[in-house]
Amino acid sequence: MFDSITLVAIGAAFLLAGIVKGVIGLGLPIVSVALLTVVVGLPNAMALMLIPGLLANVWQGSIGGHGTRVVKRIWPFLMMATVSVWLGALGLSRVDLPLLSAFLGIVLIVYAVVNMAGLGFSISRSQDRWAGPLFGLVNGIVTGLTGTSAIPGVIYFQAIGLQRDAMIQAMGILFSLSIAALAVALGGNGLLNTELGLLSVAALVPSISGMMLGQRIRKSLSETRFRHVFFTALLLLGLYIILSAAPWSG
Repeated sequence: MFDSITLVAIGAAFLLAGIVKGVIGLGLPIVSVALLTVVVGLPNAMALMLIPGLLANVWQGSIGGHGTRVVKRIWPFLMMATVSVWLGALGLSRVDLPLLSAFLGIVLIVYAVVNMAGLGFSISRSQDRWAGPLFGLVNGIVTGLTGTSAIPGVIYFQAIGLQRDAMIQAMGILFSLSIAALAVALGGNGLLNTELGLLSVAALVPSISGMMLGQRIRKSLSETRFRHVFFTALLLLGLYIILSAAPWSG
């Protein structure tokens, strides 16, 4: 399916995504999907991300000691974010891929701007009765369309006041459930095959290598500075994907 140059590019994308994950504790799915979309297209990028993204986030979601409390707090959001992935994935076979790629670019830009500007708001317990399921619905649809689960989930976690360690574990739980649901949705829509599955398993090697390298980099580099560079690069990548998907680009 892919030539040798493309395979090298895939490995490099997962290596870089792993480095980002190792340094700041997040970013493997969103970085790998963003980079691979440029190389192999959005549906293939989503399929290739499944195994590395799932294993990395299962680990993140299982450690920290906040799991039970977090799930009790956000289970309506998590349930809706999981079941609605199928709705978004239906668009992969019904919406033009350039439009979906452009939407991914918009999601990347929003994610970068929100983090760089420190934007946010608060959701009270009473508001969360309807806000949790609503945010979950949007998050699941965005995941199904783009393979990225950070928007608006991370914004929601901040809005309900989750502290840093609890939020990191909540993100791991959300991303794990979302990726598992995405795998089912992709398979059900005929967008996942044996070759993509095997390549996704093979992508564990550069992903884990990148995470180990990123953990070393973390010790010698300011996390604040790295996050600034990371989100700036994500913003530029989002712009590039939008421009590449524009009608005049072809």
